[in-house]
Amino acid sequence: MKKYLIPAAALVAIAGGSMVIAQAPTGVPGAKDVAKVSGGSYKVDGGHTQVVFAYDHMGFTNNVGIFAEPTGTLTLDKANPSASTVSIEIPIANLKTGVTKLDEHLLKADFFDVAKFPTAKFVSTSVKAEGTGATITGNLTIKDITKPVTLDAEFYGAGANPMNKQENVGFVATGSIKRSDFGLGYAVPVVGDAVELKIIAGFQK
Repeated sequence: MKKYLIPAAALVAIAGGSMVIAQAPTGVPGAKDVAKVSGGSYKVDGGHTQVVFAYDHMGFTNNVGIFAEPTGTLTLDKANPSASTVSIEIPIANLKTGVTKLDEHLLKADFFDVAKFPTAKFVSTSVKAEGTGATITGNLTIKDITKPVTLDAEFYGAGANPMNKQENVGFVATGSIKRSDFGLGYAVPVVGDAVELKIIAGFQK
């Protein structure tokens, strides 16, 4: 399957902001230090969690979109990370590409059909941890169609949020799906069937 990279410039265009290189500055509360993770039950930090998707458009461009403010839970077993579980629910209405007419089209019946299927959901079935990364296998449900999906996740950082003193932990996960598996639209292969995913996931204890 042909894969496409999610361009940083395109993400900036969606956000309507200036180009910024994403990296953690020194002196911030969070760090890529597993010692800062206590484990246990966490909830998704919807304000800092995004599902980014990218697809090929006619071989001309690699276009992207974002689903914002998902909800969900993480159960993190620090002693045995492979026993951890994660569940994320994605509000389809929060889709944003930066192009209003395209957003409206994607929410209609021939794509996401948001009126009938307002949410998508991922529930893990297996976690294979290695070092600071993990391979997460789970079931992704879109439009009441459930298919297995595998994500490659990497620990990003953890620490206490100085605003509320709660432990926060973050990961970045990548993977890919096929539009045709979930009944999402038409024009394959003119518009790419392969959809690349990047999930920026923040959790708060």
